Amino acid sequence: MNTNSLHPYRIHIDQTELDDLRDRLALTRWPDQPAGTGWERGVPVDYLRRLVDYWADGFDWRRQESQLNELPQLMTQVDGQDIHVVHVRSPHPEAVPLLMTHGWPSSSVEFQKVIGPLTDPPAFGGDARDAFHIVAPTLPGYGLSTPMADPGWGNLFRVAQAWSELMSRLGYERYALQSTDVGSGVAGLLAMVDGERIVGSHLTGTTAGMPFAPPLETEGLDAADAERARLFNAQREDGYGYLHQQATRPQTLAYALADSPVAHLAWIVEKFHEWTDPAAALPGDAVDLDHLLTSVTLGWFTRAGASSAHSTYEGMQVWPQMVAAAAAGDGESWEASAGPPVGYAVFAADTTIRSLADPAGQVSHWSTFDRGGHFPAMEVPDLLVEDVRDFLRPLR
Repeated sequence: MNTNSLHPYRIHIDQTELDDLRDRLALTRWPDQPAGTGWERGVPVDYLRRLVDYWADGFDWRRQESQLNELPQLMTQVDGQDIHVVHVRSPHPEAVPLLMTHGWPSSSVEFQKVIGPLTDPPAFGGDARDAFHIVAPTLPGYGLSTPMADPGWGNLFRVAQAWSELMSRLGYERYALQSTDVGSGVAGLLAMVDGERIVGSHLTGTTAGMPFAPPLETEGLDAADAERARLFNAQREDGYGYLHQQATRPQTLAYALADSPVAHLAWIVEKFHEWTDPAAALPGDAVDLDHLLTSVTLGWFTRAGASSAHSTYEGMQVWPQMVAAAAAGDGESWEASAGPPVGYAVFAADTTIRSLADPAGQVSHWSTFDRGGHFPAMEVPDLLVEDVRDFLRPLR
């Protein structure tokens, strides 16, 4: 591949991979579960059995693959790494390029439901003046941006540089951002790498503090933020086992994620139970089950469970260096360079607290919602689309 080229791409998983998946699901060796226990110990066996039955005999990968291929896609190589990109140009002349970056455990599949309304608002009851050209790359080591060409892609600064290069290759000199989870970290660094080209940065899926940070104090917070702090503290104590494992021993975990589709499914479904709208009893109540299984299945076929775990490990190795640099004073110039306007959307399951995320009161747009959670593009696409439009409308 010419390292600067952009090649049209279509997803096609070989039938042997589909047959292998079904065979492995049929041969699952199920664990016992102590009587009377439930989600507090992880994904319950009875729930996962039902989900696996549907995955094996009800879920139609070819149908989902065909729907994914309705969106124009590209494959390119940046700094030696293959990058998969969903690139949908709006039919409307006033459209602004919008670079969307997902997080863990996901891929550009996460944005499938919002691409239509964002690129062609009139077709969904909106205004053509709110249209965007969508660029949705998949992070290295996730989805179709696999295999990993070399170590180091967990360094989000390297990803930000790659995204800047990608937008230049696509011919976009001015663009906006919408980012979630790990993608929000990429957005912060893009403001440093490419700030003069970014018209605004819309963030979701952020958290009140880093997982390894001390517990948050609730004194002085209003009732809503105190509840977010309580939820963050509970997650910190009981919900970050997955992160500690990926941040310390990703290779040990990788064997299960690469060899057992049920292990891969359970690893991800647990997060959809814990991170989605608190009003949803089960993951399938919060998100469309076929949409969730499409994301999981693509990750299984591409072995992304293992490579994204390694990416997490690398990111956590770099993080203390960034914190140390900020403590030494280097962070002052970094924050000063983060010039583009920033907007936050905080959904019902989020733990983002404004006084912590925006202590200087510089954030230009802050929205809170009583629905949704960590995956708003999948859970509440209508709310996300409207908030992105509201934030970016005066910045065009």
